[in-house]
Amino acid sequence: MGKIFNKCNVINGLLGILILVILFVPSAKALMIQGLMKVGLFAPDTSIEHRKASEAEQHTSLEGIKFKDASGKELDLGDLKGKVIFLNFWATWCPPCLAEMPSVNKLYEQFKSDEGVVFIMVDADSDFAKAKKYMDRKGYQMPVYAVASRIPQQLFAGSLPTTVVLDKHGRISYHEVGAADYGNKKFVDFIKQLKAD
Repeated sequence: MGKIFNKCNVINGLLGILILVILFVPSAKALMIQGLMKVGLFAPDTSIEHRKASEAEQHTSLEGIKFKDASGKELDLGDLKGKVIFLNFWATWCPPCLAEMPSVNKLYEQFKSDEGVVFIMVDADSDFAKAKKYMDRKGYQMPVYAVASRIPQQLFAGSLPTTVVLDKHGRISYHEVGAADYGNKKFVDFIKQLKAD
């Protein structure tokens, strides 16, 4: 019996339990990803090379791409020319989405009173009640929208989270599939540069 509960077996058992928790509990997986963000992983690539690589995606018309808020009010991307748009597709059940949400909120807090930057947080499930409950629980004030028209694949191909930043001319300046740390100084400077261009 003593051989079953030796130090090595106990450590292996605990490690196995930890792995199962990370695999099957979304909030645990999100917490792990957040920790990796803090050590520098998942940093968004805002380099010139990355921006040039997405130039092929830049030629999409924004007219008629619509989102609606919980009250039913529609927002057309074509009406937002002259503004930098931070567009994020997410869901409450998606661990990478939950992991990046504190950094997105940090970015939002920096620009929320800036009329030159618009945040559109698109709940992929269009479940406003569930999204609002999550935002309220976390103390986030970001505006939540649902898709109200066809979305071109250049913006969203179905993977969550997907983040797109459009410059003042409606061109795609940043496109990322997967979690990233948007609260860091480099990304804040990137948004400020887009505003200035």
